[in-house]
Amino acid sequence: MTILTQPGRLGVLLAAGLMAACAAEEPARDTSSFDREYQTALMDALLDAEPGDVIEIPAGNFIIERGLSLTVDNVTIRGQGMDATVLSFAEQRQGAEGLLVSGADDFTLENLAIEDTVGDAVKITDGDNIVIRGVRVEWTNGPSTENGAYGLYPVQTTDVLIEDSVAIGASDAGIYVGQSDRIVVRNNRVEYNVAGIEIENSNHADVYGNVATNNTGGILVFNMPNLPRPGAGTRVYDNDVFENNVGNFGHAGTPVASVPAGTGIIINSNDDVEIFNNRLRDNRTGHVIISSFFSSGFENLSQAQDFNPYPEGIWIYDNTYEGGGGNPDALILQAARLALFGPTGRLPPVIWDGYADPAYAEETPAEERICVNDAEVMWVHDPAGAEEPRHGTEPFDCTLEPLAPVTLEL
Repeated sequence: MTILTQPGRLGVLLAAGLMAACAAEEPARDTSSFDREYQTALMDALLDAEPGDVIEIPAGNFIIERGLSLTVDNVTIRGQGMDATVLSFAEQRQGAEGLLVSGADDFTLENLAIEDTVGDAVKITDGDNIVIRGVRVEWTNGPSTENGAYGLYPVQTTDVLIEDSVAIGASDAGIYVGQSDRIVVRNNRVEYNVAGIEIENSNHADVYGNVATNNTGGILVFNMPNLPRPGAGTRVYDNDVFENNVGNFGHAGTPVASVPAGTGIIINSNDDVEIFNNRLRDNRTGHVIISSFFSSGFENLSQAQDFNPYPEGIWIYDNTYEGGGGNPDALILQAARLALFGPTGRLPPVIWDGYADPAYAEETPAEERICVNDAEVMWVHDPAGAEEPRHGTEPFDCTLEPLAPVTLEL
């Protein structure tokens, strides 16, 4: 899922976690005055739900002790606002998620908050036409390894819209969409997660209008092997991605545990990705990192023969960059910064691990290349065989055909 450890002549490539695990936890929200009676009515409404139902949850703060679930098509769950209707799972004693929606099409969740779940806050699987709007998911004790992994978590879904929502404190990803098709993630705020927004093994995604700040990594676009489908065709644009410098608090041994603190946007082994019109500021490791599977720490592809480990068709243009790169969370990058730019220098806005298909060259067709039109690039591993990191612009002087906008069939 992220930048891990790569043995070999360059030593540790983009290794992170050396400064992991962050700030002291804050006290969780005081729930002593929350309503403990309403949960029975809500559970009954979900159990009795029929297609076409709108389950209205009133304003108030409610304790929910068991995970909620739904398997019925065409149901809307609606609160009165993300700060007005609060479902607290701080005393959860049953269930792996806060809300699990499985095998249900035409589902809408809107205008409420889900707090302090034991595991994932909202997980939605095997559904079409999914809308999440105006939802806040939060672990109120701040960043902690003990928090649930995912905030808003659609997986194996089609036609997904996540908008105007907030995700805070996930120990993996605040907003994660996996193995899905036709996705729009817009106008959300993600903060104090390990990964703010993650699109993984998914096709045709637009991620725009979001604010990603105070995460370990702001926005991730990944492919991983040994999953039913690869992903391609993601546009990340018009986002504010700044100060994503929170120490990594992911579970040790999991891929996300080695996202380098201070990363704005990461592309790993994904194809046909456009990064444009974003505003990136003060991400201390790097604003944009492009990496292959070979610097992910999961180098064994013996059971993933058809997996393409190289990022191809990457186009980065018309972004603005400010600060950042002055204190990277990886020894190899610190060494490169000192060697190339001196003790007070900064890494360029874009970092590439340098691993490419052996056939890759400047004459490679543009659709298979990495094109960067708005910044200098540093590449850590030189495909030509040189030991030292390099930097420049000329190898990346190309353009690609723009991807089509995502059209949802909602």
